[in-house]
Amino acid sequence: MDTALTAEQEDFRRTVEEFARDVVAPKAAAYDEAGEFPYDIVAQMAALGLFGLPFPEEYGGAGGDYFALCLALEELGRVDSSVAITLEAAVGLGAMPVYRWGTEEQKREWLPKLAGGTALGAFGLTEPGGGSDAAGGMRTTARLDGDEWVINGTKAFITNGGTDLTQLVTVCAITGQQDDGGKEISTILVPVPTAGFTASKKYSKVGWRASDTRELSFTDCRVPAGNLLGARGKGFHNFMSTLDEGRVAISALAVGLAQGCLDECLRYVREREAFGGPIGRFQSIQFTVADMAARVHTARLAYYDAAARMLAGKPFTRQAAIAKLHASDVAVTCARDATQVFGGYGFMNEYPVARHYRDSKVLEIGEGTTEVQLMLIARQLGL
Repeated sequence: MDTALTAEQEDFRRTVEEFARDVVAPKAAAYDEAGEFPYDIVAQMAALGLFGLPFPEEYGGAGGDYFALCLALEELGRVDSSVAITLEAAVGLGAMPVYRWGTEEQKREWLPKLAGGTALGAFGLTEPGGGSDAAGGMRTTARLDGDEWVINGTKAFITNGGTDLTQLVTVCAITGQQDDGGKEISTILVPVPTAGFTASKKYSKVGWRASDTRELSFTDCRVPAGNLLGARGKGFHNFMSTLDEGRVAISALAVGLAQGCLDECLRYVREREAFGGPIGRFQSIQFTVADMAARVHTARLAYYDAAARMLAGKPFTRQAAIAKLHASDVAVTCARDATQVFGGYGFMNEYPVARHYRDSKVLEIGEGTTEVQLMLIARQLGL
């Protein structure tokens, strides 16, 4: 198995690396401290074509694939997770469901804007009382009233749901009852603005502070019946497959964060002097940094493998869960170790490792917790 990037992939990776280093990195700390959404950086990412990476050119995309998106997320994650998650959510959760299950009319209406980065989409699944039990805890409803859906409910922890660029929210809602008595869950497109839809103020978060995360409310929110996305009753099933893809993307972001910690440590241990010389000459420091490098390498291979299986049309649910489980653990571990290597300076927000430390923990929670990944892996093993 050849895991080396092609010349084209390497050129693209280097392009995003330079963008992340020259455009994102100098502003990341300021946006993080202010908790402000980086509109200027998002506009430049749009101009670079990052929001359209996995979509066909006929819909305004770049004609690339999902692995290209993962490469971009890794490079952005090396310097700033807020920017990386903004891209991941916009593509994987905002635009991808429309591409996968939208009618031709829905694709023509929404994808050019979403793929062009001039509009952002969000996906409303999680609810305040739901957590990992997304289906069982779902209370949001949508009922047909003539030729309109009437939506009522609340969604929590939604990324890109309230920016000035947000033009679409896709909502998972209970639309009836299945034959076995279970909930019939469907997905419905809600243009923004729409009467009855409200995005609350941004959460005050530990990490990802420059990304937009809000609670969304729907109160007798009416949209046309034709805004149903995919088949009625298939919404939850479709979104679960979206999460499989999303876990590969989050794994790439996590690898980027871990690589960023390694990058910072390599610079620091060569420059920081103690006891008469650079601290990188001490074996304890060398072993810590070497262990970080090994973790990053194996996590990268895991998401490469999952992405390759996905693009080849092979089952990849188990591989995606393994990649997400391992990469998120690696990100948290590398961020903790990097903070320790930096000592007191690692506890200061002026150093990137402090931001990486705060940003890392959510990777073990979002897109399925660590426990959910273990459950999925066990299930895939037939247990």
